[in-house]
Amino acid sequence: MVWRSCCRTANAAAQDFSNKSQKEPCNEHYDIIARMKYRHRVLGLLFFLSIITYIDRVCISVAGPRMQKDLNMTPEQFGWVVGMFAIAYAVFEIPSGSLGDRIGPRKVLTRIVLWWSAFTSLTGAVSSFSVLLVTRFLFGAGEAGAYPNSSASISRWFPVAERGRAHGLVWMASRVGGAISPLLVVPIQIAYGWRASFFVFGILGVVWAAVWYWWFRDHPSLKPGVTPEEMKEIDTGSAPETHHGLPWGKALKSANLWWIMLMYHTYCWGSFFYLSWLHTYLAKGRGFDDQDLMRMSWLPFVFGGTANLLGGFVSDHLVKRIGLKWGRRSVGIAGLSFSAVAMFATTLTQNKLLSVVFLALGYAGSDFMLPVAWAVCLDIGRKHAGAVTGAMNTAGQIGSFLTSIAFGKIVTMYGSYDAPLIPMAVLTGVSALLWFKIDPTEQLIPEPASAAPEAPQRLAA
Repeated sequence: MVWRSCCRTANAAAQDFSNKSQKEPCNEHYDIIARMKYRHRVLGLLFFLSIITYIDRVCISVAGPRMQKDLNMTPEQFGWVVGMFAIAYAVFEIPSGSLGDRIGPRKVLTRIVLWWSAFTSLTGAVSSFSVLLVTRFLFGAGEAGAYPNSSASISRWFPVAERGRAHGLVWMASRVGGAISPLLVVPIQIAYGWRASFFVFGILGVVWAAVWYWWFRDHPSLKPGVTPEEMKEIDTGSAPETHHGLPWGKALKSANLWWIMLMYHTYCWGSFFYLSWLHTYLAKGRGFDDQDLMRMSWLPFVFGGTANLLGGFVSDHLVKRIGLKWGRRSVGIAGLSFSAVAMFATTLTQNKLLSVVFLALGYAGSDFMLPVAWAVCLDIGRKHAGAVTGAMNTAGQIGSFLTSIAFGKIVTMYGSYDAPLIPMAVLTGVSALLWFKIDPTEQLIPEPASAAPEAPQRLAA
């Protein structure tokens, strides 16, 4: 009897443990999500958007060597291909960013992601250089405004003191997308050809757009479930009015805005290389084969992603310690200066591993600055965040276009893939110096104190 009773007790205990082991992980996972603040869920969606964006963008860089061979393109022609994306992005960036300010990022981001997903897939169907130029132009036109509208979402859902790290996480995610792109693209290309990779990646954005439109709202006050406590933490005021455009006549008189745009323009001369020419540079300039690319070409994006996260956190910490002006400035100056040195160092070595490490350090330096540049646009732009980030990124994408064309021409002129890195490093250094002129405390269009919560200003002189 005692033996049977012990057996029944043991069996019951085992069954109870089994039931708990099956149910508790699900319940625990659900509890974690339920406890997560709504603004952090918004950030999660923007995180995944950024990954998808850069998988689609970097796909053409990874496919570049095969596309050039299949479509009989010269380095100069491929420069025009990647440049067409940048110039279209620049042309439509401000209108798309301003549209998000007026009607909200929910609708605008849905349109943007569906558009670029379609042209990602269509890139795989092109048959000639001229058709590819048109397709990439339309790709850039559709994707323009993605990050300004992400910034507008952060501006509406996050307090000033958390915006640097929020941008850091979003931009870190973009580098995750860049890092995994060769790991996904190269095997697909080896098995099915370069065209198949574009067909596959076009599907990802459609899924994200459906979830975004269903769940997201343009302001915390419009989202059921946001607690009064979180609304107080966010402290961005009531739901923004629709149809408030940036008064451009007044904005363009601001020297501060022009310094920001010029800083970002010169920064993009160096940074766009990683999204457009990196894999061609490694394959044709450094002799990397497919296996080398899979083993090492992800390294700059991992370094960049880590630096993005650190840059956002460091800037937010410094804002609390030394004030908004130097809390932003110091990160920009330090990151871009380091990037310029590392990029120049790449030209001094022929070792494969060292060349990738120096490039990775260069990307880390510029990415350390990146979330701060976007946070500054929110600092000075406030409710016009979409338009201001659009203006900055327009200037940047003009730089991206010019560097794409210049890279191909310099390679053709000098017969060296290292030669273009020198002017890129110089302009990155210029970008670092321009941060001395940028003042994040100077609002572009001054707002009443109640509508524009300030970050700590200690020692901000």
